[in-house]
Amino acid sequence: MRSVFITGGSAGIGRATVDRFLARGWLVGAYSRRGLPGVRHPRLVSGVLDVQSPESWSRALEEFTAHTGGSLDVLVNNAGVIVAQELAEMSVPDILGQIQVNAAGPTLGAKLAYPYLRKGKDPQVINLGSASAIYGQPEISVYGATKAYIGSLTEALNLEWRSKGIRVVDVWPLWTQTAMAECEASSVARMGAQITPERVADVVWAAANPRTRWQRGKIHYGVSARDKAFYAGRKLSPDRLSRLVNGWLSGE
Repeated sequence: MRSVFITGGSAGIGRATVDRFLARGWLVGAYSRRGLPGVRHPRLVSGVLDVQSPESWSRALEEFTAHTGGSLDVLVNNAGVIVAQELAEMSVPDILGQIQVNAAGPTLGAKLAYPYLRKGKDPQVINLGSASAIYGQPEISVYGATKAYIGSLTEALNLEWRSKGIRVVDVWPLWTQTAMAECEASSVARMGAQITPERVADVVWAAANPRTRWQRGKIHYGVSARDKAFYAGRKLSPDRLSRLVNGWLSGE
């Protein structure tokens, strides 16, 4: 039985991903700040995890891998937080909190899961990025910057751990129908949250189970036609045009 450890597994994309892997017969570790109280399944191990704390990571990984013989096949770094506010008005705790959860959290997770991944079958790390990292967005500047960090971390570890047999990829959805989209950012008001958590979970599943050598070489996964078009367009368009388009999306 293959194993997957999912952070932020109690709601939204994380919970949909938990359900997807359970439905496919995997042993699933669903960890979040509040755990999954009241949820029972014979292949589900749930617990509490603060992704900002290396000690919490160590305890959670040790607890889960006690059920797998000390190995881990897939780590899904999903936990994240967002504060929609102009930087000048944002509190210092809100700035640092986003950086700690969204950037430091997945970094600690990858490092501390590494020994278990080395023992896994076709081990992989899947990081949840965001289309907000394609071009910085006003009002979610810190959040977008942490997701740009995730993109860079993914690319670096994809190379760094290739010789170790560990594949590292990320998923970049646009606004998704979760609590994180219930914020005051102008871009979500203009574009709306069109993507369901289940659709993102489908992409996470596909990323963890590439069928061909070509698919195995993929690093960044889009979710909808719109975010894929934004990603491709940013690679091809001049900075001035990208700034114009993203300024319109955010109402600036």
